[in-house]
Amino acid sequence: MSAARSGTARSGTAPSGTAPSGTAPSGTAPSGTAPSGTAPSGTAPSGIARVAVPASMSDDDAQLLTLAQELLTRVWRDGRHEVASAVRTADGAVHTGVHLEGSCRRSSICAEGVALGAARGAYPGERPLEVTSVVSVQIKPAGRFRVIAPCGVCRELISDYSPDATVWITTVGENEVVPVRALDLLPDKSRRAW
Repeated sequence: MSAARSGTARSGTAPSGTAPSGTAPSGTAPSGTAPSGTAPSGTAPSGIARVAVPASMSDDDAQLLTLAQELLTRVWRDGRHEVASAVRTADGAVHTGVHLEGSCRRSSICAEGVALGAARGAYPGERPLEVTSVVSVQIKPAGRFRVIAPCGVCRELISDYSPDATVWITTVGENEVVPVRALDLLPDKSRRAW
């Protein structure tokens, strides 16, 4: 899937500390319409405020935040590609995904699901997928990035595969970026035995 970038040299994911292969450098143009208040299509959005890295975020998770923001800067298109996600697996590989909006809402795919699928595809087949961290971002109408919580379906998906993964969210009351254990996003979740 072209929306997902995976990453070791063999599978296409980025080794820890590098950008996923095939991603454009920060400052290259997204296709389609740029968010309001930015440069016209064909140039990089300008003036999109980045999320400040919280003091509690590790360098590895800060890398996920940076990669998700860079990916969304590159591919953002109103109504089509509005969320980007970056995940790290237990082996240190980074996988990214972008939200794909379909013409009939049912066909749409969340960025987290795309990133998890890319991670599963790159992970050794004999081992269960183990995601350690998830960061997803969206560009808000106010011209700024925001770390967002996964939707209910993605919360289920992440916790099915990696219940102990760290998922970064922005709190409602304090507007603070904080880590939450995936399973804690779903109180009283029924656990499946795979």
